[in-house]
Amino acid sequence: MISKKIQDAFNDQMNAEMYSSYLYMAMAAYCESVNLRGMARWLSVQGQEEWTHGMKFYEHLIDRGGRVQLKAIDAPPLEWDSPETVFEAVLAHERKVTARIHKLVELAQAGKYPAAGVFLQWFVSEQVEEEAHAQEVLAKVKMVAGVPGPLLTLDQQLGGRKAGD
Repeated sequence: MISKKIQDAFNDQMNAEMYSSYLYMAMAAYCESVNLRGMARWLSVQGQEEWTHGMKFYEHLIDRGGRVQLKAIDAPPLEWDSPETVFEAVLAHERKVTARIHKLVELAQAGKYPAAGVFLQWFVSEQVEEEAHAQEVLAKVKMVAGVPGPLLTLDQQLGGRKAGD
């Protein structure tokens, strides 16, 4: 059985993961609107991954006899100034998610809930990867900022992302 404190925290994190999905889909829609379909594809795949992360919390709550509480998902922003500001926002958001996961790990350790600790280790590793990818893409976007040819080449490369990449 899952403790009420962990259950509430995991429900909040599930909601945060679902918001992350909405955020990345909004970023994808923005990129579509400025004809950067490759970046839109990269962000769309990211949005799908975030939804999957939320579902991991959903399933863990059920597996541990907890109660899933679906809450309203906040609307994300709709506009960004440039591809660079999109990917700056991606990196900032991933850092925020990492901080949330670390707080959940601390909560699991303090509450002596080993099943939650084991479950959360996947997310700790995932966040290292998420931040690294976001940093890499942001660095490349900054390199080609304002130069249409290289920007379009980068856009094309990012469009090759598939689920699980």
